[in-house]
This record gives sequence, structure tokens and C-alpha cells, in this order.
Amino acid sequence: MTVTVIELNHDQKRHRSHRREIAPLRHTTKVELLSADTIPPEPIQWLWEGWMASGKLHILAGPPGTGKTTVATSLAATISNGGIWPDGSYSPVGNVLIWSGEDDFKDTLVPRLIASGGDLSRVFFVGDVMDHGVKRCFDPAIDMEPLMEAIQQIGGIRLLVIDPIVSAVQGDSHKNAEVRRRLQPLVQFGNEIGCAILGITHFSKGTGGKDPVERISGSIAFGALARIVYVTAELPREDQQGGGRIICRSKSNIGPDQGGFRYDLRQSVMDDHPDVSASTVVWEKPIAGSARELLNLAEEAQGSASIREDMPQDKWLFDYLTLRAQPAMQCMEEALAAGFS
Repeated sequence: MTVTVIELNHDQKRHRSHRREIAPLRHTTKVELLSADTIPPEPIQWLWEGWMASGKLHILAGPPGTGKTTVATSLAATISNGGIWPDGSYSPVGNVLIWSGEDDFKDTLVPRLIASGGDLSRVFFVGDVMDHGVKRCFDPAIDMEPLMEAIQQIGGIRLLVIDPIVSAVQGDSHKNAEVRRRLQPLVQFGNEIGCAILGITHFSKGTGGKDPVERISGSIAFGALARIVYVTAELPREDQQGGGRIICRSKSNIGPDQGGFRYDLRQSVMDDHPDVSASTVVWEKPIAGSARELLNLAEEAQGSASIREDMPQDKWLFDYLTLRAQPAMQCMEEALAAGFS
């Protein structure tokens, strides 16, 4: 038998070594790529045409005192009883799940549902959690997975209300990546079961005049992930032409992003419980315009009303400068003539 020995020079050895180093690795995880021509288009499933969509995240934001939770309760009641939306259209009937970290079930939320005409047999509240035999309070930041399992057991959930939505984020709610990572499974779950998710939050302080989505407390990711963002504002009493508050669409990726409704908050006494009263929403006429315009008008009018009521010299100055700017010396002279130093 003849044996042939082949010797490799230095360059050949280096080349062979280099090829070995860049050999492709075999991964056990595979990414599925979908061809667009295999995906049939589907229409958006609306609970309320142009306002609330199944399987989508919605954010309701606004300053304190505008009744955001009462508005959410009214929307929940409408879905539970297949009632009428503010624009006169009818809601499909479905179950509603509410988690609230701020309001009591017995003395606040249930009375509001009753006052709004809700079907209580279709509304559920998130209660305590049994964790290894120990009962503790539900924490949306860490208990979303068992909550999703409970939702599937109930079935027919058309709306999930989380108040406040920031509670669903474990970690820093001002960090964009953190908020997206924590909310994405919730958004995905809502999409899978066709459940609209409504998160309630506040405006950040000192954000007047900015785009309403930028005013949402915490990371901009709250507004970015939501397909529809509602904002609320309170009108001064002298400016009321119907309800004393407004709700409008600040953002919508899936429909109109302008317009809204006036509404008012009224106290009602329970017929079967005369010692129990609750606030409820009374919907008024629709309003036109962008959310930014409507919020600015409401806040300017609110500021004007505050000036008129509390400070007569400010009222005079506000009225004096409303139409046009005036030279400072002339303004001071006329202020002295009016009796203001």
C-alpha cells in the first residue's frame, strides 16, 4: 500500500484555520417569516365605531377632577348591557373585567355601575391572589399571567379596564423599553382573545400646551403602544354649553383622531339603597376639533375663569390684553386710571 503525504505551507494552514472559525452555527430557535400573500385582510372589530376596538390597547388620560374612572365605568356598563354609545349607536353585549388600585368595589365602583345601568352579572373585579396558599393583593406588574388564565375561564370578556395602567409596569414606568416589554404581552393577549384594553392614567404636571399624547404620565411608550388615546378636560362653569367636561380622541392609528363629546358628572341615589350615592356620566352633544385645540381652549378658559373670580386686577389686565398687545407704559397708565397700582 502506498501512502501519499501532503504537507501544507503556512498560508494554506492559516486559510484552513480561518474557514473553521467562521463556520456557521446551528441554532435551535427559528424565526417564522410570513408571506403577505398568505395573510387574508380582516376588518377591525369595533365595539364602538371609531372609538373602541376589540383586541386593541386604549389609553384614557387627563387631569384630576375630570372623572376618568367614572367615564370608564360608564363605558363598561354600556358593554355589559348592550347599551347606547354617546353617538347613538349600540354596543355589542359582553363581559367586562375591572382592576382598580384606587377605588373600592362596594362604595364606589358597584354603585357607579348601577347608576350607569350596567348588568352586574357581566362585570367582574380582580380580587386577591392565592400564592402558594397565602392570600395577597393582586399586583398587575407580576400577576398578569394568572390573570390571563382566569380571563379565559370566564370567557366572553370584551373589555379589560386597568386603573391605573402604570401599575401594570414592573420597574421604571418612565423608561420606554421597560414599558414596552411589560405591556407587550398584555397587548398580545388582548389581540388573541379579541378583548379591548382600557388603561387609565394622568397628565404629567407642567405639560400644558404640549401634544396631548406627550402629556401622558410616564414613558411616551404608553401613548405609542395604544392604538387610540382619549383625553379629558374640565370646562369652567361660565363656558358650559351642555356638559361641563369634554372627552376627545387625541390619537388613533385605526380611525378618526379628532372630535369628541361633552359630558357632565352627576350624583345619583340608589333606589334600593337610599343611603348610597354614586357619580355617573351624562353624555351631551358632540364637539369638533383636534384634542390639542380643545384642551388648549378648555385650559385657557379655565385660567380665565380663575382670574376673573379671584383677582380683579388680573381680570382687568386679561381683558385689556385679550384683543391685542399694548405698550407697557400705556398699559400702566390705564391701569392706574382704573384704580390698580
